[in-house]
Formats: sequence, C-alpha cells, structure tokens
Amino acid sequence: MRILVVEDEPTLQAQLVAAITTAGHTVEAASDGQEAAWLGEVEAFDAVVLDLGLPIIDGLTVLRRWRSLGRTMPVLILTARSSWHEKVTGMDAGADDYLAKPFHMEELLARLRALLRRLTPHSSALWQCGPISLDTRQASAWVDQAPLNLTSHEFKLLQLFMQQPGQVLTRTQLSEHLYPQDSERDSNTIEVFVARLRKKLPPGSIETVRGMGYRLAETPAAA
Repeated sequence: MRILVVEDEPTLQAQLVAAITTAGHTVEAASDGQEAAWLGEVEAFDAVVLDLGLPIIDGLTVLRRWRSLGRTMPVLILTARSSWHEKVTGMDAGADDYLAKPFHMEELLARLRALLRRLTPHSSALWQCGPISLDTRQASAWVDQAPLNLTSHEFKLLQLFMQQPGQVLTRTQLSEHLYPQDSERDSNTIEVFVARLRKKLPPGSIETVRGMGYRLAETPAAA
C-alpha cells in the first residue's frame, strides 16, 4: 500500500516512516500542510496519517480541502489535543479515525491496518487467494503453508495484487506503489519484479494482459 505521512516533528516523522515501511508499505512524507495538500491532490495514496498541528496550513484545512476535491482515501489524524471537541471537529472534517499523542506505534499500525482493510474484500489481516496467503500484520506470505522468501518490493507487489484480485493493474500503478514520489520510476523494472514474484508463486498466479498490465488470477492455474 502507498501511505502519506504528514508530521512536522522530525523525530516522530522518521519513526512513523520507518515503522510503516517495515510493515510493508511504500511511504511518502510531508512536513507542512502546504506540501501535504499538494501531494494529496496530485498523487494517489491508499491512506494518510495526518497531524493536525502543521505549519503553513493546519491539518484540518488540508483535510477539508482534500474532501472538497473528492479525495476519498482514509485519513488517520494525529493530535496532541485531548479535548473531545477537537476529535469531533476532525471527524466532521472527513477523518476516518484519530489517535491522540503520545501513542504506541503498534496501536497506530493496528488502526492503519483497520483503515486499509476497508479498501479490500478482506475482513482480517490474513488475506487468501487460492493457495496464496498473506498476513498484513506480520508482512509475510506463504503458499500452501510453505513460507515465501520475498524481498520488500516483491511483498509490496503481492500485497497490491491481493488487494484487487482479478483486476488489471497497469505498470504505472505498480510503479507508483513501489517507489516514493521523488524517486525515478522505471516501468521496465516492474517487469523484472513481476517475473521474480511469478517464480515464487504457483504457475498461472499472475497473468499478463497484453497492452494493459498484470492481474492476479483469483484461482491460480494448477501446476
């Protein structure tokens, strides 16, 4: 999944980026509301972790702007404010959940997983597609109970495929979920990563749709 982290405190931002990346996601980061607003308008994210107390443009204004533009990605707001009316204001502005500072990183990751599950047909952290299983909590996968030894890129690709089984994903979509916004995106490398992932999955699991992209077969072909 592709996550935007908006936090102006450098240490906390670094901790959030590290934890969410370790959980198997691609992470973008912004340090002020102006940058966050722009990223949310021009880039596609699966979820956002948004601090309310931001410089230049505050978090609530950023959130309202996204919602007014039709941006529907789930947003988890972070706030140091403990009063109930601040939480209500955030939810009314379009937030999907909130977490008051200080917080435990495991709780944030759990809340983020819950938000991301709303985007998928999966109701738990354990996803299944034929013989392929994926655990979003442990960032691990296996085939017929045999663990898969995946690189971080391979895991991210498999997670995206399993999020939308049977749907065609373009090389551009796959590239955007693998690389941060400021990285060079080479669609040719996607072919390499897909080829490597294919070798680790049952034959027929990932189908090539000529001229369009790739899709995960909902029932992989038998070997």
